[in-house]
Amino acid sequence: MPVTALHHFTIRCTPSELPPLVDFYTRVLRLQVGARPDIPAPGAWLYANGQPIVHLFAHLATPDAPGQPGQPVTGHIDHISFRSRGLKEMRAHLYAMGVPYTEAPIPGWDIHQLFLNDPRGLKVEMTFWLAEEAEESEEGQHEHLAGGAA
Repeated sequence: MPVTALHHFTIRCTPSELPPLVDFYTRVLRLQVGARPDIPAPGAWLYANGQPIVHLFAHLATPDAPGQPGQPVTGHIDHISFRSRGLKEMRAHLYAMGVPYTEAPIPGWDIHQLFLNDPRGLKVEMTFWLAEEAEESEEGQHEHLAGGAA
């Protein structure tokens, strides 16, 4: 199969919308600002594990207009999803930052989702695989026990 994973997505915005978007994706989702080619409009590339996965492109002169009354501007995209780890810690992080979110466990599936919105209203999904969460919890307990026995 030629397609194996999502490489990146691009959010278009105005130059004035750029700082709050960078702040959200770096402080809330903990991506890092990284190298970006010389592009004739302001923007930022935000990285996770060395991969630029969010491209912010501040080329709009005015903000997009909402399509439906009361609905955020998302174009044809309903939401984006990040495969994530550390569900318990992320809940605490979002709470401490005052970022509202909803939870969506998937009945019959081994995943748990958190949903939040970026400053432009784009819905962001964080998908946690519960088996990985249990493994990390067990690893942390083993490290704690090993550290306590020394």
